[in-house]
Amino acid sequence: MIPLFVFYLLTIAAVYAFVQQYQEEGLGAGVLAVGFMILIFSIGWSICTFLLKLVIGPKGFGFLLDRDALTLLLLTMLESGFYYFFLKSYSTTKAQH
Repeated sequence: MIPLFVFYLLTIAAVYAFVQQYQEEGLGAGVLAVGFMILIFSIGWSICTFLLKLVIGPKGFGFLLDRDALTLLLLTMLESGFYYFFLKSYSTTKAQH
């Protein structure tokens, strides 16, 4: 259930990023924003899986919080912090021009 919720949030975030960039700069920027999100997600998921395999067993903390769900939760927290600071600096730079 947790992975489904995380993937749903990522889908909404990708649509939001696409629409925002599409409205500001065009189709190419929208596709590039989604591609960037996919790249960050796939690399982040691999790194988080590697790190959690070192400290948590496959069963994790129960039925809902197995290792895969914990990996996705950790990745979502890290991504949200990254996108918050990245987009914050992007909007500040854009407002100055």
